Amino acid sequence: MVSVKNPILRGFYPDPSICRVGKDFYLVNSSFVYFPGVPIFHSRDLAHWEQIGNILDREEQCPFEGSEISKGIFAPTIRYHNGLFYMITTNVSFGGNFIVTAEKPEGPWSDPYYLGAEAQGIDPSLFFDDDGKCYYVGTRPNPEGVRYNGDWEIWIQELDIANMKLVGKSMAIWKGAVKDVIWPEGPHIYKINGYYYLLHAEGGTGPEHAISIARSKELFKWFEGSPRNPIFSHRNLGVDYPVIYVGHGDFVEDGEGNWYIVMLASRPCKKHSSMGRETFLAKVTWENEWPVINPGIGKLEDKVTLPFEERRFGNEFSNHDHFNFWGDKLDDRLLGIIKRSEDIYSLSAKEGFLRLFTRKEVISNKENASYLGIRQKNYKFDVKTGMCFTPQTENETAGLVLYQNHSNNLRMEVLKSGDKNMFRITEHIKDIDNFIAESEISIKENSIIEIFLRASDQNAEIWIKEKDEMILIKNNISLLPYTTEQAGGFVGCTIGMYTSSNGTNSTNYADFSWFSYDGND
Repeated sequence: MVSVKNPILRGFYPDPSICRVGKDFYLVNSSFVYFPGVPIFHSRDLAHWEQIGNILDREEQCPFEGSEISKGIFAPTIRYHNGLFYMITTNVSFGGNFIVTAEKPEGPWSDPYYLGAEAQGIDPSLFFDDDGKCYYVGTRPNPEGVRYNGDWEIWIQELDIANMKLVGKSMAIWKGAVKDVIWPEGPHIYKINGYYYLLHAEGGTGPEHAISIARSKELFKWFEGSPRNPIFSHRNLGVDYPVIYVGHGDFVEDGEGNWYIVMLASRPCKKHSSMGRETFLAKVTWENEWPVINPGIGKLEDKVTLPFEERRFGNEFSNHDHFNFWGDKLDDRLLGIIKRSEDIYSLSAKEGFLRLFTRKEVISNKENASYLGIRQKNYKFDVKTGMCFTPQTENETAGLVLYQNHSNNLRMEVLKSGDKNMFRITEHIKDIDNFIAESEISIKENSIIEIFLRASDQNAEIWIKEKDEMILIKNNISLLPYTTEQAGGFVGCTIGMYTSSNGTNSTNYADFSWFSYDGND
């Protein structure tokens, strides 16, 4: 037996989809405009997960230019059929719905097969029937006219998998469980004991989010809903419950007849969520040929006990991320915005350091700034970095950023002001800069400037280390502006290393010697 604490993936890992191949489980998540896109995880026990790569790891797979952070790649689905892995998703910024394939889950994955204008909507899924035929399951606006925001339907059409083209007629098969339902989305079809089951989310991805299910003996027929719909939600527990926004699930069977579901949910702090939507796990049983999620409990559990032999990994997912920049490959966990190409960074310019170039691009604009960050995974955490940086002009800056989106972020930067070198903290809220603290610092050639961010329950304090002395620059900094509830959008916070020349030409750079994140909750 093995026990796992929910969420199984902490931080901004929304819209989970899962499949099993033999004894191996593979899980993917939405990534929006972060690059590389669609992280893929592997597990042998559903408790311990290792990131084995990112499915969209080449710029040509996911064009995002000019997009705000909550555009880009929406809910993916991962499936396996006849020796090939398939991932289908939507790029809402460019191209729409597409499929990529790979022989191995770690890749390489193919270039996108775009399905064209006929593949309407978002959150597509694939279903392989017993006869080998493949079907596309999607969402689209009410074809008779959208009567209200979220008036959509779920539809199906055969997919010629050899040519990656929709063929035959499409048909709406389900609208949702609740009268005047909004946003029926995230559909997945499974064939179990002669029934086709359609699992989907509805109610929007906020407080009314829920999971519902319908079934039919035929694919091209209107489905019947479960009498227990919605079969899972936390909306009845109120906004003050520790886990909210529950929905968007995907079933998996373990090969021994045991069923599970992964789903998204949020953990707020002070009624605000900094980490967006995270991945949770629950057990599933079947009664009268309908699924029951967490029977006898009816809500997500803090811990889930699983009937597997424990299988740990040397690089498994944890609350602690430590980066030393030796080697020639950037870590899969480090994210860029829009791109992560080598015009932003170098691992070879100075051995053992990550060099970030001070480019024109600014993190508060919709562009690929010189930024590499990781997902915030806790409400109590420490982030630390050490860098070598000497600003040559007043426009050049380098340091750390806590980033929710281009309109709302917190910058901690070394810069030049007149003939002085300064450390400045800037709140960028609703597109307006507010300088909240600064301190003069001394910079010696090849010396390491150390920056520390300590966060606890939506408040932060920021320190620098100078001459082996820790200096508090500012405390009681509210982190509420960098939450979904105040900033909007679909993502969670990331925090990372940043440089910029703020719209001017520059050949300067900052060399980061280490970067670490330590969560505690």
